[in-house]
Amino acid sequence: MVGERKWYMQVITIILLIIGAIFASFPVFWMFLNSFKPNSEIFAWPPVWISENFTFDAYLAIFKNPETIRLFINSYFIAFTVVILTLIVSILAAYSFSRFDFRGKQVINTAIVSVQAVPPIVLLIPYLSLIVTIGLYNTYAALILTYLLFTLPYAVLMITGYFNTLPKDLDEAVMIDGGSKFRALWSILVPVSVPGLVSVGMYTFMLSWNEYLFALALTKTNEFRTVPVGISLLMGQHAYEWNQMMAMSVLGSLPVLILFLFFQRYFIAGMTSGAVKS
Repeated sequence: MVGERKWYMQVITIILLIIGAIFASFPVFWMFLNSFKPNSEIFAWPPVWISENFTFDAYLAIFKNPETIRLFINSYFIAFTVVILTLIVSILAAYSFSRFDFRGKQVINTAIVSVQAVPPIVLLIPYLSLIVTIGLYNTYAALILTYLLFTLPYAVLMITGYFNTLPKDLDEAVMIDGGSKFRALWSILVPVSVPGLVSVGMYTFMLSWNEYLFALALTKTNEFRTVPVGISLLMGQHAYEWNQMMAMSVLGSLPVLILFLFFQRYFIAGMTSGAVKS
């Protein structure tokens, strides 16, 4: 009886997972189909699954528009810059929290956790006021600094947890051979911590790439706007370019999808290992 019950539970679990996967992936599938339709067929009833007027016009319109290309360049530049700065700063901070005891360590840890608990929408108005006051409004620096504010707390906590799983004997072995603590960090701990660093980098990239609210509030020209803002701008006063919105959404989803396809193994390993504290 126990064996049969367990078999039934496994079948039910698999069915529920399949239903959940279909429910979660259907909007992406529908978005992809709509990107190849003319606007007149997107809201047709009954729905048009495969259009007889299959067209690449939406994609051609995007690639032929220099301002749209600039949006993608901005998003890539900002996202990769935030990833690099987040990893460098968080690695150094996490090494300090993991390997050293210093005055105020617990207070700083508490402050980092507290920042994570604050909803970003609460910070929008004061942060906008600060950015305007210091003269960074409508610049790359405004978005990069803003995203660092949200990525660094998570990155420091995550990498600290990962470093805590590594024995201090690794550091001591380097110093016995005449190396410094700095050498131990970059030559031993960082290479060993690649799964954790990849997971942090992926999280940071996704947050920077997908963020909309601050990107809209802190920029006013396409020279510094990002893809999410560009998609919203396709909603005109009298007409919506739905097929172009779908096409831009597909193109905007590709970087995150590619990251997961190539680095999924590292991402899962980093998330699980970083959650364990020795």
